[in-house]
Amino acid sequence: TLKLLLVGDSAVGKSSLLLRFTDGAFEPCLKPTIGVDFKVKKMVVDGHAVQLAIWDTAGQERFRTLTPSYYRGAQGVVLVYDVTRKDTFTGLESWLNELEMYTTKSNTVKMLVGNKTDKPDREVERREGLQFARKRSLLFIETSAKTQDGVQHAFEELVIKILQTPGFWDKSTEKQGVQLMESSAQQDKSLCGAYCPL
Repeated sequence: TLKLLLVGDSAVGKSSLLLRFTDGAFEPCLKPTIGVDFKVKKMVVDGHAVQLAIWDTAGQERFRTLTPSYYRGAQGVVLVYDVTRKDTFTGLESWLNELEMYTTKSNTVKMLVGNKTDKPDREVERREGLQFARKRSLLFIETSAKTQDGVQHAFEELVIKILQTPGFWDKSTEKQGVQLMESSAQQDKSLCGAYCPL
């Protein structure tokens, strides 16, 4: 099982991307995510059967305090911005800083996704996204959850890259989870609600 995380500002289309990828559906009026949503999707990539546990985080500032615990043990992170809203693009810097702070693995694969390419009033050009991604060695793709464009491809690329990452197969994530609980049992009690359903 691979743990993937969707992060980015509010209303950039994280939940829509997830819904499109896991259920093949598109809802024009999804409500904002409260805290965290979670979906599982099985797929075969390069002959490997993988199960993706995808965590969809809330972009709203008031839920930000919830996110640090979700970064733990993530093998892949998808940073989403809306190509029609420049502010969601400029906000990426703070999301990246947060990732640096909270991801426990140094080899976490990061992908930058410019969403809503179906909309005409684009404020962020493709090359800007590409430059940003190159500068910070992120994978990059543009998508539209509405038309399905690039969605499948984005997740496949991410998974392929994770599978190719050296050191990825060294320790199973299960073992790390157990060590976490032992070393900081007190601290993690509050997270039970987050981890129990798994």
